[in-house]
Amino acid sequence: MKNQIRADEKFVRHAPCNNCNSQNNLAIYEFHSYCFGCLQWTSLAGFKSVVPANGEQPIQKIQRKEMLDLIEGSVNALPKRQINSETCKKFNYETGIYNGRNCHISNYYDKQYSLVAQHIRFADKSFKWLGDTDKISLFGQNLWRDGGKQVVITEGEIDCMSVSQVQGNKYPVVSVPSGASSAKKYIKRELEWLSKFEKIILMFDNDEAGTKASVECANILPVKKAYISKLPMKDANDLLVSNLGAKIIDSMWEAKAFSPAGIIEGVDTKDLLLKDAYAESIPYQWNGLNSKLNGIRLGELNLLCAGSGTGKSQVCREIAHHLISNKHKVGYIALEESVKRSIRGIVSVGLNKLIHIPEVRKETSDEEIVTEWEKIKDYVTFYDHFGSTSSDDLLNKIRYMVKGLDCKVIFLDHISIVVSGQADGDERRLIDNTMTSLRQLVEELNCALFVVSHLKRPEGKFGHEEGTQTSLSHLRGSHSLAQLSDAVIGFERDQQSVDEGNMMICRVLKNRFSGETGIASTLIYNKETGRLSEGDFDE
Repeated sequence: MKNQIRADEKFVRHAPCNNCNSQNNLAIYEFHSYCFGCLQWTSLAGFKSVVPANGEQPIQKIQRKEMLDLIEGSVNALPKRQINSETCKKFNYETGIYNGRNCHISNYYDKQYSLVAQHIRFADKSFKWLGDTDKISLFGQNLWRDGGKQVVITEGEIDCMSVSQVQGNKYPVVSVPSGASSAKKYIKRELEWLSKFEKIILMFDNDEAGTKASVECANILPVKKAYISKLPMKDANDLLVSNLGAKIIDSMWEAKAFSPAGIIEGVDTKDLLLKDAYAESIPYQWNGLNSKLNGIRLGELNLLCAGSGTGKSQVCREIAHHLISNKHKVGYIALEESVKRSIRGIVSVGLNKLIHIPEVRKETSDEEIVTEWEKIKDYVTFYDHFGSTSSDDLLNKIRYMVKGLDCKVIFLDHISIVVSGQADGDERRLIDNTMTSLRQLVEELNCALFVVSHLKRPEGKFGHEEGTQTSLSHLRGSHSLAQLSDAVIGFERDQQSVDEGNMMICRVLKNRFSGETGIASTLIYNKETGRLSEGDFDE
C-alpha cells in the first residue's frame, strides 16, 4: 500500500466500502482509497488493484475509466477563471484532450464515492457527457459529510469552485450538473441529503433563467431552510475574476429566506367563497367509510386504531392496494415488518392469496406473482428500516417520498415504535412532539397520511381483543393523537368468537370534515384469500 500512495497525499475521510460492505474500513485519500477490510486499492483517477495481505505488489490492474468510457486529464490552475490549483485538486477538476480538442473535465461521483461520469466542456462552450449520468450526485457532493450548518448550491461547476475558493475550500458548496433548466430535477433527487443541512442557499445566475430556477427549487426544499442569494453580477465566477470575491461572501450572508407563494388578502377571496364547498377527495373502496368521511383528502392526517391482532396492518394493505390500483402513488412505512413482508402483503391483496404462507407460496408460480407485481411496482415506495427510528429521520424520509418520489398518500404503521427507541423515556411528550411534526408536515407537503396507533387496555373485564368498543379515550400515550388528527377510525373484532371472529366493525370516532361519526362498515375477513370485504351492518 505504501508504494501506491504518495508521501504527501492527505487523508480525507473514512467511508463505507462498496466491495465488502463494511461501514468505515474504506480510507479515502486525495488521489486514492484503500479498504483495510478487503484490501482493495483504488485510484480516484480511475485505476484499481488488489493488494495482497503479504504486502507484495498488486497482482492485477484494471482501468475503470476505460470501462466507463471516461478520459484522463491533469489537475491544473485555471488562470482565466482565477481558480487556483488547490481548488481544482479539491474538486478533482481536470483539463485534458477529447477527440483532439482541449477541454475541461468535471468529474462526477455516485453516492458510494465512485467516479461514474464526466462533464466535458470545450472552448466554444459546448458540452458533452461521458459515463453513467443516471448515478451522479451533485457536483462536489462527495466532498462533504452529511448535514451541517449550511450548503451553497450553484448553477455550474466553475461557480461552485469559485464560491468554495473564497471560503478557503472549507465549507460545503455543490453545483447542479446541467444548469438552471434541470436544477429542480437534480435537487429533487438529492433532497434527502440536502434536508440534513440547517440552511440551503441557492446561488444561481443573476438572470431570468436563474431566478426562475431558484424559486422552483426553493419550493421543493424544506420549509424555513431555503434561502435565495442575489449576486451583483451574472454569476459567482464573474465576481471572482473581477477581484470581488468578498461580494460572494456578502451575497451568502444577505441571502433571503424563501417565503412560498400563497398569502391571500381578503379582497381576493371572492372566488374561494363562491367555489363548490366539497374538497377534492379519493374514494375509499368501502362504501360505509365514504358515506361517513367523504373519501381521502390531501392535507389530512387519519388515525387508524384497534387492539393488538385485530387487523390494522391488513386494513393498511387493503387501502394502499386500492390507491395503487387507481394509479395513486403511496409511501409505505411499516416499522414492525420487513419490506419483503410489506410487498408480499400488498401483492397478496391483488392475488387474493396469502403468499407469505409457505404452502400458498408453493402453489403460486413466480410468473403469477411477478405479473401482479408489475401492476403495482411503479406506484409504491417503501422505507427499509426495522424497529424504532428518530422522529427527525422519519420526517425526512416522508418529505423525500412526497417531494422527491411524488407519493401522494403515506402509511405509517405504527407511531408507538417511532418513539420507543428515543433517549427521552417520556412516551406522552414524545408522541405529542411527533404528532405535532406530522401534522405540520402533512399541511406543508399537502399529502394524505394514515397513522396506525395502539390502544390502551380499557377498564372492565374485557379488552379490545374481545371486541370491546373503541373510544378516543382508549388511544395510548397522548391526547394529541386525537386532537391533531382529521379523522380517527377504530376497528373492533372479537378474536375469540367462533361465529363472529372474522367480522370487524369499522367505527368513525372523529370526523373533522363533516362531524359525522359512528359505525361505518362491517368488514369480513376471508381466511382463504386474506381479503377484507364489506358486509352489511344493521344498526
